[in-house]
This record gives sequence, structure tokens and C-alpha cells, in this order.
Amino acid sequence: MFNIILYQPEIPPNTGNIIRLCANTNMRLHLIKPLGFILKDKQLLRAGLDYHEFTSMVIHENWSDCLKSLQGCRIFAVTTKGKQRYDLTTYTDGDAFLFGAETCGLPVKLLESFPEKNRLRIPMKPTSRSLNLSNAVAVVAYEAWRQTSFNEGI
Repeated sequence: MFNIILYQPEIPPNTGNIIRLCANTNMRLHLIKPLGFILKDKQLLRAGLDYHEFTSMVIHENWSDCLKSLQGCRIFAVTTKGKQRYDLTTYTDGDAFLFGAETCGLPVKLLESFPEKNRLRIPMKPTSRSLNLSNAVAVVAYEAWRQTSFNEGI
């Protein structure tokens, strides 16, 4: 099982879409507080439809707690500041992908704690700033899942 980590997500519909994605790909979702919404937010619930009950979700008080729960897993930070293309890395079951908040990404100090080879980027036009969070998660999640032959998928 892969792990998707959202660092202080802010926009309920994005997280709702990612909940649905995780349910459909059998990936565990980790949310790191503070969250920019309450988990019963109607926009979050609407975007996630009825997939909340099918999603393995863990809520962490902070980054340190999340790290402890993922001990032994490789963690990749997905960032517009990365040099390693996401599709040129080989993934294995248990890997984790960290995504920053919609308005500010990952804190510089946190990002710098990752080796460059673990700072992934999704190619875009040079004049673009970033993709929507739920779209970026989908791009990376499906590549990792594809590399494991869509394990448990039909």
C-alpha cells in the first residue's frame, strides 16, 4: 500500500477528491494538522462522496508524528522546486508521497530535509506555477500504482 501525505491541507474539495482517489487505489491517506477545514465540512463530504468509509485515513498532530508512523518507508516530497521527475523514479509498495498546502506548498526547512533525489516534480510549462493539489496527487499516485502493475486493481 502506498501512502499519500497532505501537509496542512486548506481546501476541502481537494481533500475530498483525494479521499476518493485513495479509496479507489487502496492508498492510505495521512493528514497533518492544522487542517484548513473540519472533517465534517459539507464540501469535503460532497467531493469524497461515500468513499470516506472505504479510505484508510490517519490524522497526525504534526510532521514529527507522521514521520514516526511511517518509520521504514521511503518518503518523497512532491514539489515544484524538485529536480527529479516523478516518472523517472522507481517506486515500491509502502512508499509515501508528501504534498504541501495549496497556497504555500511545503515549508522550505521541511523540503530541505529531503535528499534531492526524493524531491519530485511534475513537468509543466515553464510559465506555470503549479497544478491543483488533487490533480498532482492523482498524477503521482497512478504512476506509482502503475509501476506495481496496479496491484489489487482490476
